[in-house]
Amino acid sequence: MTTAHKHAKMKIHKDDEVIVISGRDKGKRGKVLHVIPADNRVVVQGINMVKRHTKPAAGQTGGIVEKEVPIHASNIALLDPKDEKPTRIGFKLIDGRKVRFARRSGEIIDR
Repeated sequence: MTTAHKHAKMKIHKDDEVIVISGRDKGKRGKVLHVIPADNRVVVQGINMVKRHTKPAAGQTGGIVEKEVPIHASNIALLDPKDEKPTRIGFKLIDGRKVRFARRSGEIIDR
């Protein structure tokens, strides 16, 4: 972790619908479960799955567990709400409020 990007603002937020644009899961879609701004990474449901061998702990059985691990934010793109295709994200001020919008269609993303 670098200190220069410690408080970097991310364009991708929790519960956004995204598509993977590079890597072994290219083309897959999923919902953002968790955002890690310090490392510029996100955890996406069903993407970048790995198997972890876990020991039994209190209230949890051991065995091989499959789970999502973080993927770098540059490897995913937000899905445009209008046509479900990958888009970049821009910001604009509407009524004194900063909102995100899809660069592809111009549609407002934030509610």
